[in-house]
Amino acid sequence: MLEPRLEIYAVCNVDAVPDQRCKPFTLVRLENGRSVPWQIIILRWGRKFFGYVNRCPHQGSPLNFEPNQFFDPSRRFLMCGRHGAQFDVKTGACVEGPCQGQGLTPLRLIIDDGDICIASVTLVEQGSEQGIDPDGTMEIMIHPD
Repeated sequence: MLEPRLEIYAVCNVDAVPDQRCKPFTLVRLENGRSVPWQIIILRWGRKFFGYVNRCPHQGSPLNFEPNQFFDPSRRFLMCGRHGAQFDVKTGACVEGPCQGQGLTPLRLIIDDGDICIASVTLVEQGSEQGIDPDGTMEIMIHPD
């Protein structure tokens, strides 16, 4: 049985995320028929990439308390700047703080021809109503934060 075609959206090139660093992006996601901003983070740990929704499960605030500040002082854990909750980089699980037992919402990332792509979401695309530009390529609205 054939699997349905998986739609993926290129977010950035792998070189845009340095090792042991985190890069935020604001995408536009379709929710209940409406276009809403959707903040995500992509981080690189060695040769692996991890993506999460940029929202602490404790009260829903973004993790970064200052621009590009996502880590605890030791740079071993992602940290919510508002409440100090700490999250495992590789799993998103809360290891300390008010949301223990919860975790960050993971994203399905795919590396395709040197690009970090996101899959299993419905993003709002630029161009025509179908999201296809006249040249036949798909584009999405991505804003590096």
